[in-house]
Amino acid sequence: MKDFFKSKIWLSVVLLNTLIFMGMLGYRYISDFKWLDALYMSVITVTTVGYGEITPLGPAGRIFTMFLLLASLFIIGFSLRAITEELLANNTLLQLRKKKLTKIIRRMEKQVIICGYGRNGAQVAAKLQSFHMPFVVIDKNESVAQRIGKDIVFIQGDANDDDVLLTAGIERAGYLIAALPDDASNLYLVLSARQLNPKLVIISRASDPSACKKLTLAGADQVVLPERIGGDHMASLVADPDLITFMDRLGMGGKEKTNLVEISLDTMIDERGASTLRDLNLRHKTGCTVIGYISESGQYIINPEADQLLDPKGKIIVLGRSEQIDALHQVFSF
Repeated sequence: MKDFFKSKIWLSVVLLNTLIFMGMLGYRYISDFKWLDALYMSVITVTTVGYGEITPLGPAGRIFTMFLLLASLFIIGFSLRAITEELLANNTLLQLRKKKLTKIIRRMEKQVIICGYGRNGAQVAAKLQSFHMPFVVIDKNESVAQRIGKDIVFIQGDANDDDVLLTAGIERAGYLIAALPDDASNLYLVLSARQLNPKLVIISRASDPSACKKLTLAGADQVVLPERIGGDHMASLVADPDLITFMDRLGMGGKEKTNLVEISLDTMIDERGASTLRDLNLRHKTGCTVIGYISESGQYIINPEADQLLDPKGKIIVLGRSEQIDALHQVFSF
């Protein structure tokens, strides 16, 4: 507080109030205005509002007004410069942005933290946006801060810095995507993230196949090799073009395109007392087809039978058109 009274902003406040006071005295004794009228004239003159004279001014009053206007322009210019310098010197704008960012992140639960906004990270962010999932992007590159969308929660910093991860709310996050440029950085990130949140689901990118085992040992739940996936996909387009094209359409939006979704069974079973897929009767109620089942123990069953017993914490993979998926959400309210 003591520093404020020594700052140029405080000096600007003093000068502005002094000028208004001097203007009031001038109009009171030069133009013989009442005190309230003199104060009013002084304020509208100093602030350059200029509503007009209350009563016509004489030559002395007009000369005084001209000098008062010139003085007010000088002081207002000085004040604006002082405020700008103070904001830049104390990084006030940056601090305000950080406070706003912190409030947004504190409201998030089970968010995805994307570390690295290169080609892979940007693609992940775009896909998560289409699913309306909350996420935070971390990247230390200044150019990213300039080109990233304003609707994306972005933190400029080193993802290998624990403080940056904590700012992103890693202790409340559900997932972390390690998409840094090199395997060594991703390995260090996975180690740090696993320590900060043991329950976090970590998905890491890898460039070298030999790094997969190391990343898994460090704590990554899944390791993805983008180059291998891309190569496999292109080869599959040669071998089975129609099948792969159909598979590419799964999970995409649009009324004429199919949708593939993963649904937890806890609310479905608890609310309706269902114990088998036949009890859920999804095909009749929504038009959707169950093409996969994941048990609580992690067992994957493709095209399960109607009498498949359901675990409360299991999941089903459902296939359907956009309107059928919407009907599924409406019927089961999730």
